[in-house]
Amino acid sequence: MSSELLIDSSQNGSRIALLKDKNLIELHVEEEDNKFKVGDIYLGAVKKIVNGLNAAFIDVGYEKDAFLHYQDLGPQVNSLSKLVKLTRNKNHKGFDLKGFENEPEIDKLGKISQVLSKNNQVLVQVVKEPISTKGPRLSCELSLAGRYLVLVPFSNTVNVSKKIRSADERKRLSRLITSIKPVNFGVIIRTVAEGQSVTELDKDLRTLLESWEDGMRKLQKAKVKDKIIGEMSLASSIIRDLLNESFDAITVEDEVIYDQMRSYIRSIAPEKEKIVKLYNGKAKLFESFGIEKQIKSLFGTTISLPQGGYLIIEHTEALHVVDVNSGNKSNQESDQENTGLKTNMVAVKEIARQLRLRDMGGIIVIDFIDMKKADNKRAIFEAMKDAMRDDRSKNTVLPLTKFGLMQITRQRVRPEMNIVTKEICPSCNGTGKIQASILVADKLVKDLEHIAIHQNESKIKIALHPYLHAYFTHGIFSQRMHWFFKYYKWINLVKDSSLPVTEYKFLDNSGEPLEIIIKSESE
Repeated sequence: MSSELLIDSSQNGSRIALLKDKNLIELHVEEEDNKFKVGDIYLGAVKKIVNGLNAAFIDVGYEKDAFLHYQDLGPQVNSLSKLVKLTRNKNHKGFDLKGFENEPEIDKLGKISQVLSKNNQVLVQVVKEPISTKGPRLSCELSLAGRYLVLVPFSNTVNVSKKIRSADERKRLSRLITSIKPVNFGVIIRTVAEGQSVTELDKDLRTLLESWEDGMRKLQKAKVKDKIIGEMSLASSIIRDLLNESFDAITVEDEVIYDQMRSYIRSIAPEKEKIVKLYNGKAKLFESFGIEKQIKSLFGTTISLPQGGYLIIEHTEALHVVDVNSGNKSNQESDQENTGLKTNMVAVKEIARQLRLRDMGGIIVIDFIDMKKADNKRAIFEAMKDAMRDDRSKNTVLPLTKFGLMQITRQRVRPEMNIVTKEICPSCNGTGKIQASILVADKLVKDLEHIAIHQNESKIKIALHPYLHAYFTHGIFSQRMHWFFKYYKWINLVKDSSLPVTEYKFLDNSGEPLEIIIKSESE
């Protein structure tokens, strides 16, 4: 099963698509101004203590104060506060924790007012990005994630991922890391560390320690609301977590991101550097790979299933509801039980995919087609658990109830991906009145003449709907060929199905929008 990553760039950031066997399974949007990513560490200030919630609100620079619950302080929060005070002292030079004496752990059932007070400076890590009307959720249990290891300050324990099943391998990794880790740092060994050499693990550990020490140096001179240690880009973190033998291509549209990806992969897996490719096609990357079409078909309320059947996905304030329907498949099977089982089995894979794709979190209730046999219900439960194993978010799957309902809880740390697939009429924008659509071609030709002759642009690119593209390029002596002989310039036409049929964009050679400059008569 092959995995592929596509990174489509725009002026405001990038879209990242993760494909498995050419099928879209994750879609992320990374905006350039997103400062509060999961994993970022900030120097915050306590703005308010709310004893009723046993929590504090922390100013980290977001428009709304971030939320820090007592349970997220961590047992070593007093040691962290002590380190912040020491490090803020400009004469302090030791940035590792060797010789640092930890403070006593806080009471698990204590009150936040016993630990923090207003205006305290505290080092916090984002564990949930701002969602809807809520600010970021924070933790004082800091951790730095690497390719194979996770570094945990103020701890001395070594933990191995439960997904590493071999007892001998668990012992080897635990013994190896215990021998090389520094004092006062705990380590969590990730699943991908299985079978790795001491050289690779030591390299990863040293990289994390350097990141920690750089952050402590920055903390010395930092102001409140400054970012102390930043998480890597979303694309890099996906590669860090998922890169394995099945990963066979990373295709990037932007040259800067391409260089970043190659550099990062060279540092963690040099043998995989060649899989990073720079896309130079005429059409947009997502358009060329058919991702735009998949997005439009996968984010609607109704999702078709292979071999018949469909899903209905609805969202409420409290939970998400998925209804499984047999559709015309009910006519293809001899009995109702068999129909239900086969449709439900197909639905399981698509539901697991949809949860990852939309990043749906909280409580998800699935209404499967009713089945009478206990063995069939158990088979659906086991299939769903198996399908959810590849999901990087923590999740819990419960067996079907007697009413045929399944409950899933899934952790969500980023805003849910919600793409509207029902389109407003492109010409009237819902008013019911449109400009004559036959005039769009004439208007485009008029604008082109102005840009080509009056503005004398040398290289012109036009992004337009595929229907318009076909109209201007059809035939041996097409409209575009006519333009070439008229303006002595080759006009590059780019298909963009995200545009309405009556809209188009003029772009320069670098993809930036071209403005049509109309001079007044007085000029």
